[in-house]
Amino acid sequence: MKNIGSISQPLTTATGPSIETQTKKNGTFGDMLADAIEEVGNAQVEADEAVEKLQTGESRNIHEVMIAMEKAGISMRLMVTMRNKIVEAYQEVMRMQI
Repeated sequence: MKNIGSISQPLTTATGPSIETQTKKNGTFGDMLADAIEEVGNAQVEADEAVEKLQTGESRNIHEVMIAMEKAGISMRLMVTMRNKIVEAYQEVMRMQI
């Protein structure tokens, strides 16, 4: 087994840059949150475009449409869950007595 302290590589996602790189690039929490909201919006737009292409006959691949719709749905549910957790944390802090 390795010690936790001996791990020197930053955490990375399967498709994205390391968390450390993202924090340096984006700067503040607000910037990171705005980027996440923008990504959710882009997923929604991609799903809408895929559905439109299927309806107009440009695309006959229903699998890609379903995948785009699921990605958009999952990202929206994740964003709503994150929002609820942030609001809950804010309310908890506001209930604290100084």
